[in-house]
Amino acid sequence: MELLRLKHQTLDLTRPQVMGILNVTDDSFSDGGLYLDQDSAKHQAEQMISAGATIIDVGGESTRPGAASVSGQQELDRVMPIIEWLAPEVDVSIDTNKAIVMRSAVHAGAAMINDVCALTQEGALVAAAEVDVPICLMHMQGTPRTMQAEPRYTDVIDDIKAFFSTRIKACDKAGIKTNRIILDPGFGFGKDLQHNVELLRRLSEFKQFGLPVLAGLSRKSMIGAVIDKPPHERVAASVALAVLAWQQGASFIRVHDVVETVDALSMVHFVENFGE
Repeated sequence: MELLRLKHQTLDLTRPQVMGILNVTDDSFSDGGLYLDQDSAKHQAEQMISAGATIIDVGGESTRPGAASVSGQQELDRVMPIIEWLAPEVDVSIDTNKAIVMRSAVHAGAAMINDVCALTQEGALVAAAEVDVPICLMHMQGTPRTMQAEPRYTDVIDDIKAFFSTRIKACDKAGIKTNRIILDPGFGFGKDLQHNVELLRRLSEFKQFGLPVLAGLSRKSMIGAVIDKPPHERVAASVALAVLAWQQGASFIRVHDVVETVDALSMVHFVENFGE
C-alpha cells in the first residue's frame, strides 16, 4: 500500500510520515502533566504541525509500564476539547482502546484510531467497523500494568506476526477493510531490550502483510538502557532510531520531537532518492 486516505489529505507512504504525540495525561512517561490545560495542548499541537507532523496522535490515558487505567468518561473529558479544536483542519488520531472514545472522537472529526490493544477490548471491533477510519493495530504482551514483568517469546518476530494475522482476520470478519489497517509491533510494550533491538533489526519482515508499519521508539526505555539519560535527554538517540525504523520499512514514525525527526528523515529521504 503506497497511499492512505485520511480526512484532510492522502498520504504518500513512499515518504516518511511523522505522527506527533500529544498526551493530555498527568502520568505519561515522558510528557505527563505538560499538556493538561487546553492552551498548552493547543500550542504544542500547533508547534508540531508547523514542524511537519502529518498526524497528531491525541491520548487521554497513559500506557507507560505500570500505568493505571482511567474511565471512558475521564478519557473523553481530556481528549474531546482538543479533538474538536484540531479536527476541522488537521488529521487527528485518537490513541485509545475504548469503544466509546473511538466513536466519540471520530464523530468529532478524528481521522484515525490508534489502539494499543489492537481492538481486543469489549466493543472495539464493532466500533472501529462502524466509524470506518484507518486503524493502527499494536501488539502488546500483557497489559500496561503487567507487560514488563519478564516478557517472553518463542521468537519475537514470528509471535508478533501470528498475532497480527489473527487480528487482521478478526478485522476482516468485523467488516474493517484491510486497506485501512496499519501495524505497530509495539516497541517497549511487553518487550525487553533484546526483543526491541531484534524488532528494529527485523522490522522489514512485517512487510509480508502488505500494510503500512508504524514505529514508536521516541524517548523509550530501551534508549535509556543504552545511554543512561532521562526521557527529555533522549532526543538525538530517538531521531537515530527513527531513521533506522524508516530504513527498515516503517511508513509512520510516532515521536515527541517532531522538528528534529522531520529534518532528519527529510534529509535521509532526499539522499536516498537523489537523481531519481
